[in-house]
Amino acid sequence: MRMIFNLVAVTLLSVGLTVAAKLHGEQEPLTATQIVERSQLAFYYQGHDMKAQVTMELISRDGRRRTRVMTMLRRDETEGGNQKYFIYFHEPGDVRRMTFMVWKYPTKEDDRWIFIPAVDLIRRIAADDKRSSFVGSDFTYEDVSGRDVASDTHTLLRSERLGDRDCYVIQSVPKERAEYTKRLSWIDKKTFLPIREEYYDAQNELFRVFTADKIEPITVGDAEEQKSFPTVTGRTMKNEKTGHRTEVTFKSVSYNLGVKDEDFGERNMRVPPGSWIR
Repeated sequence: MRMIFNLVAVTLLSVGLTVAAKLHGEQEPLTATQIVERSQLAFYYQGHDMKAQVTMELISRDGRRRTRVMTMLRRDETEGGNQKYFIYFHEPGDVRRMTFMVWKYPTKEDDRWIFIPAVDLIRRIAADDKRSSFVGSDFTYEDVSGRDVASDTHTLLRSERLGDRDCYVIQSVPKERAEYTKRLSWIDKKTFLPIREEYYDAQNELFRVFTADKIEPITVGDAEEQKSFPTVTGRTMKNEKTGHRTEVTFKSVSYNLGVKDEDFGERNMRVPPGSWIR
């Protein structure tokens, strides 16, 4: 009888604490999936659209460097929903005028195309190629526009401090075949930006590491109505097995510019929109 009484008392206390927390405005803890969803919004969906000048440094183990300079455009149809990306390569000469375009769909496979000016060819990138290297870098095609949250099973492992940031540590395990067997993500509790990601292979060995090296507030709007978007303007992906790494810098980042849907058509891959690509 006493055991039943104690159980009832504990249950009532738990319910009472939950109700009290709600009355005082305290929110229930986020699930792992909700944390990853908010991280995707923070990293890939800032503003309604975006333009940036991007420099990508491909660095070998012995320090040899190759540089890619490009312009990136992005437009969101809805927050967390369909997106379109357009990337134009300025340098070096062997990739100049090459373009890459993504139509991203959260509920199905994305459409990806690449235009190779040397042979005047627009090639559709197959779904299986999304895990391939993006123009020789340590980033994959999938890394550019993001992986669908529903493609993985997410588990909140713990909270811990990384540098000067309090982070959630999330484990993500692919539901189907992927280029990793699990990913560990350190997600900043304040901005929800990914600060570090570790990718493990079939042998459970670490083979790729992403780090957010620099985060800057990008302010948009007039003096009366300004909004600031925390943005990862410096990022690195390193292959732990080869020692090769790719460092990416975003400059002249702008949001809410009024990029149009028609700027992301297949014909624009050969003749990019001059109003954006300079």
